[in-house]
Amino acid sequence: MTIKNIKNLLEQALISDGEMRQELYEYELEDLLDELTVSLIEDKNEFIFAVTEHSGDVAMVLVEKSKKIYINESARNRLKKLWRAAYSYNMKRMIPDFAKQLNDDTIPINGVNTINEIIATV
Repeated sequence: MTIKNIKNLLEQALISDGEMRQELYEYELEDLLDELTVSLIEDKNEFIFAVTEHSGDVAMVLVEKSKKIYINESARNRLKKLWRAAYSYNMKRMIPDFAKQLNDDTIPINGVNTINEIIATV
């Protein structure tokens, strides 16, 4: 599969709310949960997520600091809530890199910290 095809599949699943496959999550991402949790703690991230693609299917996992795990559509929906208005923008910027990594047989893993906006009143 080409990088362009992978990119299109990721856009369909992550931006256009396409279907994700439980079987692909179980096959490629479930075994990463311990590694993701360790990385989350060591890097002091607020959450961490990974996506994968195989044979036209897409899967996703997101782990929060509380160690709560979200899979596929629930992971995408949770990330949308965490990133609010920035979700689509962030995905459009990240998906090309995800596609390249997946084409190189590497699962993209992303630890995230958010910056809370402080508003001072004068």
